[in-house]
Amino acid sequence: MRYGSTRGGLLDISSAQAIKMGIAPDGGLFVPNEKVSVDLDFIKSLVNDTYQQRAEKILSLFLTDFKKEELAECVAKAYGDNFSTPEVAPVVRLHEHLHMLELWHGPTCAFKDMALQILPHFIVKSIEKTGEKAEIVILVATSGDTGKAALEGFADVDGTHIIVFYPNGGVSEVQRLQMVTQTGSNTSAVAVNGNFDDTQTGVKRIFNDEKTCEAMRKNGYRFSSANSINWGRLVPQIIYYFSAYADLLSKKSIEPGEKVNFVVPTGNFGNILAGWYAMNMGLPVNRLICASNENNIL
Repeated sequence: MRYGSTRGGLLDISSAQAIKMGIAPDGGLFVPNEKVSVDLDFIKSLVNDTYQQRAEKILSLFLTDFKKEELAECVAKAYGDNFSTPEVAPVVRLHEHLHMLELWHGPTCAFKDMALQILPHFIVKSIEKTGEKAEIVILVATSGDTGKAALEGFADVDGTHIIVFYPNGGVSEVQRLQMVTQTGSNTSAVAVNGNFDDTQTGVKRIFNDEKTCEAMRKNGYRFSSANSINWGRLVPQIIYYFSAYADLLSKKSIEPGEKVNFVVPTGNFGNILAGWYAMNMGLPVNRLICASNENNIL
């Protein structure tokens, strides 16, 4: 599987290169050059698997330059005792036609742990696989939960540094305290005067500033991202859509091939985009319903 920029610059790089870079030099996002398709037999094969086994199967379809052993190592480090339940992302029946996919069992109780617990291991492996000598500096813009989840995921990970930018006065006091009290020798949290859009725009401006990037390279550093713009952040989220469907099959709540609806609380659209990828791959989905609150972020 090869990856290309949505803006047409780099069009043929490996998944390791895409994850290491985070964002393309032309400002585009790296996406797969080919469509991945699965059949119903593949989906049924997930029923008796653990979450970790399901993760390895899904990830292997997209991260084809990673060896099976490398993916297994990343998955084992990401989804273990750091989650409060061995199921990692259990499906709970509320009533006959309504189920809840619980994505809050990670170390920060935010659904973003599902991706941000494995992304640091993807990046470390990507550095090794591409022969990168520079240390990776992760820049993150957050309006709250992403910041703490990213800091927790990257804390004390060798070869990385993480700087989280958040709008001053634009996050809850609990979220601010979670970020500024984060332990780890490689973590920093910075308040930005402005709103989240200003914060995100500022981070993108750093990525796109050639002089800054060149100065960093000369000093042995390279920028990358832990926001949803990094494919290594998005691809782990595809897993739990398949896992949820497999759990519904296991519980006999649906028949194989029966279509289901996913209602997804939506902020920056990354979570529901992962659901779209799952549906595009062949997961039997009837509707993806975008749930947004009065913030009207979309």
